[in-house]
Amino acid sequence: MKTQLKVFVVFFAVISLSSCKPKEALTAKKSTTRPNVIFILADDFGIMDSQSYAQKFTGEKKENMYYETPNIDRLVTEGVSFSQAYSNQLCSPTRASLLTGKYAGKLGFTTAMPLRNTYYNQNLPIPKGYYGNDVLEHTDSIEIEQALINGISNSAVSTGTQYDNGKNELTIAEALKDYHSAFIGKWHVGGFGAKGYQPADNGFEPLAWFDGGGSAYFNWKKGWNNKSKAQYPKMPQDKWAIGDSGQETNEPYLTDDLTKQALNFIDKRAKTKDKPFLLYFSHFAIHSPYQGKEEIIKHFENKATKGWNGHKDPIYASLIKSLDISVGAILDKLKETGLEENTLVVFMSDNGGIDNKITPKGDGTGNTPFLGGKACLTEGGIRVPLIFRWKGKINAGKWVDVPVDCTDIFPTLLEVAGYDSKKIVKENNLDGEQLFSLLSDVENKKKSYAKKTHYWHYPFNVVYHNPFDGLPLTPHSALRDGDYKLIFDWYGRLYLYNIQKDPYEKDNLSNKMPDLRDKLFTKLTSWLKTNIDERYWPKVNPNYNPKNESRDVPFVNMFSKL
Repeated sequence: MKTQLKVFVVFFAVISLSSCKPKEALTAKKSTTRPNVIFILADDFGIMDSQSYAQKFTGEKKENMYYETPNIDRLVTEGVSFSQAYSNQLCSPTRASLLTGKYAGKLGFTTAMPLRNTYYNQNLPIPKGYYGNDVLEHTDSIEIEQALINGISNSAVSTGTQYDNGKNELTIAEALKDYHSAFIGKWHVGGFGAKGYQPADNGFEPLAWFDGGGSAYFNWKKGWNNKSKAQYPKMPQDKWAIGDSGQETNEPYLTDDLTKQALNFIDKRAKTKDKPFLLYFSHFAIHSPYQGKEEIIKHFENKATKGWNGHKDPIYASLIKSLDISVGAILDKLKETGLEENTLVVFMSDNGGIDNKITPKGDGTGNTPFLGGKACLTEGGIRVPLIFRWKGKINAGKWVDVPVDCTDIFPTLLEVAGYDSKKIVKENNLDGEQLFSLLSDVENKKKSYAKKTHYWHYPFNVVYHNPFDGLPLTPHSALRDGDYKLIFDWYGRLYLYNIQKDPYEKDNLSNKMPDLRDKLFTKLTSWLKTNIDERYWPKVNPNYNPKNESRDVPFVNMFSKL
């Protein structure tokens, strides 16, 4: 439920948008009508999980690969793909950035979590300066000595309620005030079912949604439709707002069910045509639990290419196949309804793939030749597929090698819809920059995309293996500045790479280029001090015993004097 503050900010945004009426859509070929937008967000879909992306980076023939992604590859063939697009290291931070156009750490989103206690759902007094949906703590079961104590994380994008410390974020659906915006799928930025923080509270028509990190792929509806407060009996609300399974489709598999609901929405909008639409289709695929359709699993069980690039799990492959079939169904529906040439389709993943070399159980995918995976700030954890396809309106089969990040999606969709994105970015202090111009100027010769620096922050010890030493991950922050990327391991290590020349992070330049290393470290720590509240920083463990340290280098406190 929106408070007066929420109403005021949205009213202000409406006035601001009204003062700069939408321009004609800025496409390579001028469009007479404003485009619809379908934004498809995959979950845990790695940079090497698409055949076209894998071919881009390895040169391998598609027929030699294990996974099958003909429809996602169709987007690549018919659209513009980004080879250096960045998400965050985990899903909720990326989702918060996509919704708001801001770096996740600024919003307090530092990680993604299963159900956790918050000040709000425990009905506790909220410390001064905190959000009600800040979690009380978030830890993994790590057995080795830890020099650092985890920071915390926010769990809900602020909507201006009394629990938001005076904050109210403008979402993309609220900014596109004359679009019909709908949401379907994984939300996971609503405080684990907190009232006032769900899709409908952020400008969307909710079709079917669940405010959790993962979902069963079979028999999921009972969990989604659960209104009982038994999980959080102290929550100051009448019912648990964890989700809604939407209309009945008679599809027994989650990916198919959500796809059919999305297709029904497109059918309805094709008939209505009163205003353009934004469909935010947020898949659970290919997040765990790994549950696939039996007939597709069988197809992959004995496939001759099993094992290519570490891709060997037939269930995982079936999840990707179902996701790809869904993408194909969306494209076919647009053609069938006559909306194909006036609909921009955007495909992206929320973080890097679950790399089987760094997960404790060895499950997931393989991100080779990229280093690391989900939860890491190496390229395998944050570099993701990003594809734009607008039939007949933008370049087809082109690649953009300019580094961009997930905060750029918000202003890009504004620009596509005809709004003055620069004005809205400035008025709302957004971090994103429109990259729609890159769809025509793929080499950025006109310098219309000027953003050079990108930031990440992850203040947690986690059970995933650090790709550098094989032990549990320690807190990390990072920036990409031009060609160079600096990773700050809060344990006391710095990693510097020329990503343009060394995208697979094999040559640590930290000791070879100390001046640049120190310059970037100063820039990163200055950004952290300015933008990330200290409750979201890790802290030194007062009970730490260096004699019990498992790492082969000692802990060095590089941040107490920041």
